[in-house]
Amino acid sequence: MNVNLEKIQGYSVLFIQEERIDAHNSGELKDAILHLIEQGEASIIIQLELVRFIDSSGLGALLSGHKNTAVRSGKFALANVQPQVLSMFELTRLNRVFEIYADVNEAIESQI
Repeated sequence: MNVNLEKIQGYSVLFIQEERIDAHNSGELKDAILHLIEQGEASIIIQLELVRFIDSSGLGALLSGHKNTAVRSGKFALANVQPQVLSMFELTRLNRVFEIYADVNEAIESQI
């Protein structure tokens, strides 16, 4: 999976550089998130601006990251979620689980 990591104001921001998060690459995303958590990163923002499709395995990878940061009293948020992807979160009611922001700056300003 093509991802870029940036540290912005103390937050680890993972920029997903893929149009799809599905069974073919969700394992790599899950591993990348878990690697950050294992390195002690407590505040993670997943930037999904380029993602146009997500399936259940992609949702599961994000849910795993959310769960693992919560266990360590960390913070986990999503930013720049496109409408077609947001509809999957709404359909599965995961929009009630995740902190979802319009962009990375909004997530940082809210002090997720």
